[in-house]
Amino acid sequence: MAKVTLGVNACFAVGRYPEPEEWLEIVGKKLDLRYCQFFSDLIEPRVEETIKERMCKRTKEAAQKYNVKIHSNFTGTAPHWCHTLLHPDEGMRKDALRWWESFFRMTPALGANAVGSLLGSFSVRDIKNQDRRKLLIDEVIKKWHYLSELAKNIGLDYIMFEPMSVKREIPSTIAETEKFYERLNEGASLPIKICLDIGHGARCSGKEEDRNPYAWIERFAARAPVIHIQQTDGVTSKHWPFTTEHNKVGIIDAEKVLSAISRSGAKEVLLVLEIFHSFFEPTEDKVIDDLLISVEYWRKYVKE
Repeated sequence: MAKVTLGVNACFAVGRYPEPEEWLEIVGKKLDLRYCQFFSDLIEPRVEETIKERMCKRTKEAAQKYNVKIHSNFTGTAPHWCHTLLHPDEGMRKDALRWWESFFRMTPALGANAVGSLLGSFSVRDIKNQDRRKLLIDEVIKKWHYLSELAKNIGLDYIMFEPMSVKREIPSTIAETEKFYERLNEGASLPIKICLDIGHGARCSGKEEDRNPYAWIERFAARAPVIHIQQTDGVTSKHWPFTTEHNKVGIIDAEKVLSAISRSGAKEVLLVLEIFHSFFEPTEDKVIDDLLISVEYWRKYVKE
């Protein structure tokens, strides 16, 4: 039986609670959670070094004050939209690697021992060109091997890649994820694991398993120390809270999630609430309440 714990991604704080003392008090006191995943939008990794050091120190101290363990450092929304290591322009890809180096290096200062990220996203033109696709994928593999060496040198335990939900954001199918897992780990300096998201998966791949969140969990949870949890409708990745309203139409059921984890053979998994809210009224005022309701829902099944 796997040890399953509950945590939250700090994405809820972006644009609302930039002060680490504020959002970590919410995590540790209001939500009463002991685990959190950092979201890189909260501290831009390439901000001036002394400022970054100060903000990381504040974050680590606030986490200690509110008895919260920052489990891992994860990429935010900003790099998601920039193609990063799959950008069509070589100069942009080289610059993206510098960003990733800064992102990795700030992780120990936060008190975390792992990092996670998407691999990048193709342009529409490149995804249609087989030669370009192969070239860029080979390049990403080499860069992740380089980053794995960096991660080892700064004392991290492992790094994670996240399967996504559209073809351009690789990998997006179960078969692709298996291939990337093998290629990334072959020649890596430390383990490269998976961060699952139960709302992701290729809806248009033509394979039922790619649309089934429980198939993903059963296949990969043993290699995924973190699973992002969200309520979703099975059509697009909604990142809804687990409120009564959304649970009525959503396809994610806590008992089914835990059963799939059990079948996977996983030893230990951190379930991380990754819930996004609009920055407009009235949802702006529902953020904390929706998180509280979501925690209450999962606490019926996950006690730690």
